[in-house]
Amino acid sequence: MAEASIPVDLFNPGQVFACLGFLEAADLLIGQAEGWFDWLRARDTHFHLRTPGTSNPYRVVLDAITTSEIECWAPYGYLEPVRGQDVDESAAETSLNLIYHFSETFPERSGDPMGFPIRLRTTDQLVINFTHWADGSTRDKFKLYAGNRSALRIARAMLFGTRHEGTKKQPIGNLKTHGISNLWHDHRDAVIERPFDVLTPMRGSFNFDPRGGWTAIDAGYSPNDQEHLIAASPVVEFFAALGMEHVRPNVYGSRKVRYAVWDYPLPTVIARTALSGSIPALSQRYFFFQLALSGKNKVVTFAEEESRP
Repeated sequence: MAEASIPVDLFNPGQVFACLGFLEAADLLIGQAEGWFDWLRARDTHFHLRTPGTSNPYRVVLDAITTSEIECWAPYGYLEPVRGQDVDESAAETSLNLIYHFSETFPERSGDPMGFPIRLRTTDQLVINFTHWADGSTRDKFKLYAGNRSALRIARAMLFGTRHEGTKKQPIGNLKTHGISNLWHDHRDAVIERPFDVLTPMRGSFNFDPRGGWTAIDAGYSPNDQEHLIAASPVVEFFAALGMEHVRPNVYGSRKVRYAVWDYPLPTVIARTALSGSIPALSQRYFFFQLALSGKNKVVTFAEEESRP
């Protein structure tokens, strides 16, 4: 068996959701994955992954993710709209062409083009679905982004980064923002050892990492209007979206959200339930946070711990 761990801030909801995302990916790519949190040393909390074999599961997952293709899951007959100057630049298209997977079956009865689900296709032709905001179920969609940013373009930006507009002499523009694949290429050891702590300026995301979240009131101005970039983690953003595929945190009251962590090795299917705090027999810690608003977007904020008897 192979076991590895990474640092995690339990008060950063996006990091906790991303831990489940790593577990989901390891289970799909390797199989029989187990995951748990170790908080015995308060300032050195880690998330552990255990899988069959001898390879570091984080390395296996990141290597597979960064060599994958992203495609949009769209209904037959859908045509990509022409993008005008009014489209949010935070969802800027990468240098790669967008790929669409057309299907007769579709998760939601009526799909929103900005919220079409996406699929990740690995070099081994394994498919990883990202559909939590459009799964057609009665669960809270937990869709935080809004406006003219599509899930496909956000996911591509998180994975491959975005580029400046190309020229005749240089058809592929220079990198504008870095994605996971760029960080993997330039800082591989750091991404394996501390994936959530390798930050890079970003503009436009799924809004899971509170380090990149802002509201105009809190910031005193709009970074988007001034074309300022906010540093956060594309790893957190990407894997948190995957972590929500089969479970949601407990949303209650007025945009309040509760989640839980556990300290015992759990297979993926049980870890999903543990995240929502629905297994009282487990030794767990519970956290809650408030979803802030930035225009039409919802923004994850840092959490507080609940005191329970």
